Amino acid sequence: MGKKGKKEKKGRGAEKTAAKMEKKVSKRSRKEEEDLEALIAHFQTLDARRTQVVETPCSPPSPRLNASLSAHPEKDELILFGGEYFNGQKTLLYNELYTYSIRKDAWTKVDIPNPPPRRCAHQAVAVPQGGGQLWIFGGEFASPDGEQFYHYRDLWVLHLATKTWEQVRSPGGPSGRSGHRMVAWKRQLILFGGFHESTRDYIYYNDVYTFDLDTSTWTKLSPSGTGPTPRSGCQMSVTPQGSIVIYGGYSKQRVRKDVDRGTQHGDMFLLKPEEGREGRWAWTRINPSGAKPSPRSGFSVAAAPNHQTLLFGGVCDEEEEESLQGDFLNDLYFYDPARNRWFAGQLKGPKAEKRRRRRGKRAEPGTADKQEVEGPGAPEPLEVVREVVSEAGTVVTIKQVLAAPSSAGRPASDDDEDSPDEAGVPTVEPSPRSNAMLAVKHGRLYLYGGMFEAGDRQVTLSDLYCLDLHKMDAWTALVEADPENQEWLEETDSEEDSDEVEGAEGGGEDDEDDEDEEEEEDDDGGEHHPSVMPGEPFVDYLPRTEQYWVKLAREAAAPGAQEKRVLRSAQAMAKAFFEASA
Repeated sequence: MGKKGKKEKKGRGAEKTAAKMEKKVSKRSRKEEEDLEALIAHFQTLDARRTQVVETPCSPPSPRLNASLSAHPEKDELILFGGEYFNGQKTLLYNELYTYSIRKDAWTKVDIPNPPPRRCAHQAVAVPQGGGQLWIFGGEFASPDGEQFYHYRDLWVLHLATKTWEQVRSPGGPSGRSGHRMVAWKRQLILFGGFHESTRDYIYYNDVYTFDLDTSTWTKLSPSGTGPTPRSGCQMSVTPQGSIVIYGGYSKQRVRKDVDRGTQHGDMFLLKPEEGREGRWAWTRINPSGAKPSPRSGFSVAAAPNHQTLLFGGVCDEEEEESLQGDFLNDLYFYDPARNRWFAGQLKGPKAEKRRRRRGKRAEPGTADKQEVEGPGAPEPLEVVREVVSEAGTVVTIKQVLAAPSSAGRPASDDDEDSPDEAGVPTVEPSPRSNAMLAVKHGRLYLYGGMFEAGDRQVTLSDLYCLDLHKMDAWTALVEADPENQEWLEETDSEEDSDEVEGAEGGGEDDEDDEDEEEEEDDDGGEHHPSVMPGEPFVDYLPRTEQYWVKLAREAAAPGAQEKRVLRSAQAMAKAFFEASA
């Protein structure tokens, strides 16, 4: 009883501290928000001039980030709303509404009377009720200089069938915030987390609210168990069993005056409704297996086929007291809630094209059928991959490429190597970025915009890519954009920035040379581990090659790992390779 009472008292103390901090932030930000309310009211006056719905075919939207991209629940369309753009000196906010016709590959700007005020970092959820609805909550408005912020706490619904906006006024909802996450659950919306920031203070949230779509009422949940710490920008998804998954996110805390430290969270939690207790929920921390994403923030999330959740890109920041550096990413991961496991999204690529590139020959017109009649092509190398988990939890992948013998036992000719023209073909894929907008429709992933940094320059993107999640063969560029043509008003060394942007896009000649070298290395057989001699038992193989495997295990181990754990990992790696070679 004593321990329980002490724990409950500690919990109440944390709640009081959070409440005091929120009150402090609200008081200091009230003056800022009053200043911005006048600017927001001015924009709303301009919006009030719209008296009818006007749909105008247009070119793709201008560059932006922190907008929302949603799949229309009834039509083959994507819906883009809001967002922000920074040109080096001025921050622009949008409340424009665009639709993208998937079948026609065409954009339309839709002007509807009485829209929500301009905003970014809001949340939008599409539901099929009433012929299709798009629900929007929160987000933020920034002053043109980007120094002051207004955080919305309003709730809007776009009736897609009638093309009308409606503000839904319901008491008891979440406080003003941005960076929160919201999903549809049965006939409710569930909202988690986010943050509120003023010039001098900020606060992150880990509260949970539900909004009933039938009664239009908010309810604040008080789940049992230990849930996630306050954060924004996390992954939030619904499992087939009706639970809510929360993964990752970002938060920061003040370590001393004028010095903040950010945290890129990598933990995962399950918010599950309690059986037989309507309205009661419980938090549980879960530890998924598989190839987990590296720590990052600014990643994007969408619901994938087979009840999986996909995660794309983001930025891995390295924070120091006076600087912030980061690596932008364009990798893809899938989370399978049924198996509680992460998978790295690997593109298969067109098989015929891969075979042609490995052999270094282009398919001549009319020769494909002839090759099929004459028989199959040269046998391809066999790749054997094993994963070894050490005691320290490190997952080490051992790859062995077994070269297939050429037909008739003859040695491979020079034609079997990739020609420079073939090896230098650029891969079509989104460049590394954070804060991209994702939507999935009919098993296809659509990716729009986002940003990356080149030196002191922020490059905001407006390109559009598509990936078939069933085939996982290749990205398709639907809209291409050249960041070099983007307006940037800050005084910078243009030549240096140009080089950095080109490097981030991966379009330089040096990059192509590197790709050629990498492909040549792959053709040579990948990693060359010590081979197993004919008839050699493992008890003889291990002493002969142990130093090699210890070196490999030490490179893969965490800094400061104990030597005995490194040795055990090395032995496990050697055994896995030995068995794969048998």
